[in-house]
Amino acid sequence: MGKFVLKTTATGFKFDLKAGNGEVIATSEVYTTKNACLNGINSVKTNCVGEIEDQTVENVEAVKHPKFEVYTDKSGEYRFRLKAKNGEIIAVSEGYKSKSGCLNGIESVKKNAPEAETEEVE
Repeated sequence: MGKFVLKTTATGFKFDLKAGNGEVIATSEVYTTKNACLNGINSVKTNCVGEIEDQTVENVEAVKHPKFEVYTDKSGEYRFRLKAKNGEIIAVSEGYKSKSGCLNGIESVKKNAPEAETEEVE
């Protein structure tokens, strides 16, 4: 089972969503307060049911929020970002060499996030 790992950074708080094998599948921005970070975790839990908008194809079919956006970064790797109902980005992925790897990452978020516990680390 996955878990959210909440960490203190030099400038605030952030979280990583980890799969059962310990791999990071999504990470957050840095929040200024712990409460805001916890709200971000709850937002991922409720918004991870969204559809996938594949921005790597021609004639992208727009999907309503909440949604996962699949895109390619400057180095040509596939990434996803999870956007909440209000359009805010609440979690982003690492870079994947293949689109199928990226889509597997999204499925992992959908599977792990809703029931994930939150663990705080220093």
